[in-house]
Amino acid sequence: MAIAWTFMRVVSFGIAINEVMYLRKFKKRMLSLCLSLSLSASMAAASLPPTLPLSDVYPGMEGTAYTVVDDSGDIVPFHVDIVGTYDEGSSTSRIMARASGPVVEQTGGTLQGMSGSPIYVDGRLVGALSAGLKDLSPYTFFITPIEDMTPLWSMPDTKNQTSIATIDLVKELEERKKAEEKRRLRAREKAFAKMSSEEREAEWRDMIAALNGEKAEDTAPASDEPAAEEASGAENTDTHADAADKSVRAAEEKAYFFTRGFNAAGLRYLQDKLPMNGISLLPLGGSGTSAKLHTRYDATLTGGQPVGVALVYGDFSIGATGTVTAADGKNVLAFGHSFMHKGNVNYFMTDADVIGTIAGQSNGVKIANIGSVIGRVNQDRETGIAGILGTLPTSVPVQIHVRDSALGREETFGAQIAYDEDFLPLLSGSVAYAAMSRVSDALGSSTARVRFAIRTNAYEGGTFERRNMYYSAADVGQVAVTELLQAMNLIVTNAEKESDLIDVKVDVELTGDRQTAVLVSATPNKMTVKPGDTVTFQTKIRPYRRAEETLSIPYKVPKTQPAGTLNLDIRGGGFVPVNPLMLLAQAGLEVPDDEEKFKSTGDRLRELAEQGQNNEIIIAPGAAPAPTSEKEMKRRMKAAEKASARAAKAEPEKRVTLLADPNKREEKEKFFAPYVIENVIHTTLKVEG
Repeated sequence: MAIAWTFMRVVSFGIAINEVMYLRKFKKRMLSLCLSLSLSASMAAASLPPTLPLSDVYPGMEGTAYTVVDDSGDIVPFHVDIVGTYDEGSSTSRIMARASGPVVEQTGGTLQGMSGSPIYVDGRLVGALSAGLKDLSPYTFFITPIEDMTPLWSMPDTKNQTSIATIDLVKELEERKKAEEKRRLRAREKAFAKMSSEEREAEWRDMIAALNGEKAEDTAPASDEPAAEEASGAENTDTHADAADKSVRAAEEKAYFFTRGFNAAGLRYLQDKLPMNGISLLPLGGSGTSAKLHTRYDATLTGGQPVGVALVYGDFSIGATGTVTAADGKNVLAFGHSFMHKGNVNYFMTDADVIGTIAGQSNGVKIANIGSVIGRVNQDRETGIAGILGTLPTSVPVQIHVRDSALGREETFGAQIAYDEDFLPLLSGSVAYAAMSRVSDALGSSTARVRFAIRTNAYEGGTFERRNMYYSAADVGQVAVTELLQAMNLIVTNAEKESDLIDVKVDVELTGDRQTAVLVSATPNKMTVKPGDTVTFQTKIRPYRRAEETLSIPYKVPKTQPAGTLNLDIRGGGFVPVNPLMLLAQAGLEVPDDEEKFKSTGDRLRELAEQGQNNEIIIAPGAAPAPTSEKEMKRRMKAAEKASARAAKAEPEKRVTLLADPNKREEKEKFFAPYVIENVIHTTLKVEG
């Protein structure tokens, strides 16, 4: 002992240089060990507890379920009696059970929002509370066996495969902590070199004491008391799905989606447009709530804790809350039934806070708020949902700026939409509509100017842009988002590859009046023309409840125009012109019906970009009257051949026919007006040969 103490004093007081260097190295190793143990302890999540297979479950067993029922966040248990097993006639079975005790008496039975609550029998996890019997006793429910849920962790995961980089939140956190600890260690080593002998000895003793304490604290939780640990976690519950209102059969499935940021008009639009299959929307947080994207980098989950699934997150949120059934490291199981039964998915995983419960005979519900983003939900199947902590899903940032000039209001909104090909177009349109309805108190009998830009690799140049002007007596917002929906749908349904979507920006200007006009007349400055001539049309328009206006619009006759009558349409850009294929059909020629199938996504987007705008006045060749006889049809075809021959000699690259070339862009002139043009008029010119 004397020798050992002497050695310690030599080391402590730094009498010998070698011993001091050894101390530094040893201390550094000890601090690194402390860091390693601390990190592993802080990042460790619950492990899967012992389970009870379905084959060992029999009537008469007693167990305990765990859930949260109020804003205290306290996990409370309630008693469960096993009644028997139920075969749904599918690949899965369910366990029938009955709840009792003060907790369920207080809540009025099992509720929507308790789904996923873990059920334990003899300290072993049996499964998740998942379904009730519609319109029958709210105390009788069904359990999804845990052995039917754990396979979700090994299901194929091919979503989230765009080339847009995602972030491993846990890895990022670990790297940050390691870098910070290295910085602190260097600082302490510098300070150690400046310490006196007494200070070094005190530092040494403090470190050893802390090290011993940390070891004891770190290893204690690792001792797994399965029932108690998971019970403790299992009691914290907030669920989305359906516990009471959902029948064990899928046909009876009902649930609530919680929304935030949507006013009444926005909710109606959302409910009408999205295929919700009987799901009800429940607004939380009010339409004025602004919730930016919050991310928890170090979240862990254990059975019983509340968890959320979100399709949209930000100033507008759409999602549901549920309960964690079990966790194994970063892998999480929850709900005990499907979210939307979509298989492999790509949604936000969030934490959640229980607010309270609302009792009902068949539709009681537990209310909860969607919290911070903590991971990604990647499976949505019959037996539950599964997710991964610490990894964000691929999502599309959407920014909407809305200005109402009549009210003098202006606001910018932002939201992240999970990349789901089925929902992304509709959700982007819904968010844009909701933003308009938030800024303007009335969207009827109003005019909207819309401009949007989508950054994507599906379009040449990387950015698809479109602008237009709309009027609607009923609801201008609904028509104003149509082209945004169309463009987003073209991008996500890209048949060549999965499209990358960087972001979407939408700018809307609303006016509280009707800005429309009708075309009254269009008089050319000459009636007889030659190919290549320019004709000026004095075009009269009559704006709504305003005086007539006259516009001078030039039109250049195509150089390849054959002699004869040139039929022209003067129309608003929103009026769809007669398709060249229709002209072919009029001439009695076979119409190729497969052309559209072979167009690329880029071609389709280009066509959308080039479509006329509602506030454009377009002058373009119109449809000729249908031939009245075979002789007339042959005459037209002969004239077309001659026109094509002349065009080939003059400009071989611009060959056309009388009936129009489907692959050639429309020969037209455009003039922008400050009104939505509501009609079309027809005129003719005589073309000399």
